[in-house]
Amino acid sequence: MERSVEVLAIILFGVLGLSHILQPKAWAEFFILLRGKGEAGVFVDGFLNLPLAGIIIGFHNVWSGMPVVLTLVGWGLFIKSLLRFCLPKQGLMMMARVSVERSWEFQVAGAGLLVLAGLLGYGVYAG
Repeated sequence: MERSVEVLAIILFGVLGLSHILQPKAWAEFFILLRGKGEAGVFVDGFLNLPLAGIIIGFHNVWSGMPVVLTLVGWGLFIKSLLRFCLPKQGLMMMARVSVERSWEFQVAGAGLLVLAGLLGYGVYAG
């Protein structure tokens, strides 16, 4: 089961990473749109992160070696979702820093996602 979750994460992080790198302004506009919806937009962000967090936490409880990185990412996504649902005003404050002028930050995040996908891919297919 753990390997299946790792393959799913490789696909998701790879696609999202490429998208962040190639379409940073669209990502900025997306988060500006969510921010414009107020606390309901923060809830949407929570809903987008919670399913993957649940899959990773529920089916990838690995606490050793390289796969622990994915487990930690899952818990990070869970905490992010929990904060979005329980403290939406703070989520709005975090979204306030997003702007089209700073959209390059999505490219940095995208590079991080691609590195994560690569590390997971190496672990799955070389190990």
